[in-house]
Amino acid sequence: MSGNPALVMRLVASAYTVAEKAGAIVRKVLNSGELGIVAKTGANDLQTLADRLAQQSICASLSRCFPKITIIGEEDLPAEEIQEDLIENGQVEAILHKSCPEEFGALKEEELVVWVDPLDGTKEYTEASRCLHLQGVGQIPKKGLDTSQTYNTAFCLLDNVTVLIGIAYGGRPIAGVINQPFYNYQLGAGAALGRTMWGIVGLGAFGFQLQEVPGDRRIVTTTRSHSNKVVTDCVNAMEPHEVIRVGGAGNKIIQLVEGKASAYVFASPGCKKWDTCAPEAILHAVGGKLTDMYGNAYHYDADVKHMNSAGVLATLCNHEYYVSRVPQSVLQALKSD
Repeated sequence: MSGNPALVMRLVASAYTVAEKAGAIVRKVLNSGELGIVAKTGANDLQTLADRLAQQSICASLSRCFPKITIIGEEDLPAEEIQEDLIENGQVEAILHKSCPEEFGALKEEELVVWVDPLDGTKEYTEASRCLHLQGVGQIPKKGLDTSQTYNTAFCLLDNVTVLIGIAYGGRPIAGVINQPFYNYQLGAGAALGRTMWGIVGLGAFGFQLQEVPGDRRIVTTTRSHSNKVVTDCVNAMEPHEVIRVGGAGNKIIQLVEGKASAYVFASPGCKKWDTCAPEAILHAVGGKLTDMYGNAYHYDADVKHMNSAGVLATLCNHEYYVSRVPQSVLQALKSD
């Protein structure tokens, strides 16, 4: 490493280790069986102890190292002293050794906004826990993969769970980190659970193998648990060959970059900026695009409203085709920012 790495590189190098710490917290809470669930606005908007502890860990860790950045987290938590064992001070050396894109080389802390979703896919997380614990299974298997229906159902749900840390400058996402706490569960005993992917616009994305859906197949990924007629009408208008219904915005972007889906279509105001900042940055880093249903970009300044009111449309390629297929009835039902 030559000289002092640029701020963005140091922040991403820290966010990587912080996201891995948060992922470990998410696994630990699941294994305990004591999720501490509270409903924020309804049955489909839950908060768990893992959400709270992971956000405390992320925000406190990054604030300690970068005191002038603005951090916006999903969970509305009271101000309180953070336990020292939640703090992560490490940085990934491999990221520090990479060259910072020139346009971000001189950025200052006060110019950056960090958007945090400590546990994207909370609904799936709670359902998986219920499946494991109420049926007496208890926790993640430690002596090899149990192929029972209980485990299969639970881990299909846990595939949806991610930790999201997005970094924005000038209103646009420029870097992101996504941790999947339960990745690799299929390998059974001895396998290290979890993986972390990251990306910086102008540098690229790392931690996964970029792939596209083969041929001209249109595979649409959309919401698993927040559907309605508008959402369904929009998905159908894309004339998909296949529809994949999964949870978590981070998980849906992973579907795109790993070639499992060609478009993420969600014609609803249910998504928030902390859901999309990190995934959008990684998608942009590999040439993809994320917009509202009108084809307009979202902005991630500190003072913007949190809700993505006009839905989410994301692709790795052929974005204009999918925008052109959005029905007028869908556009009329959504309000463009």
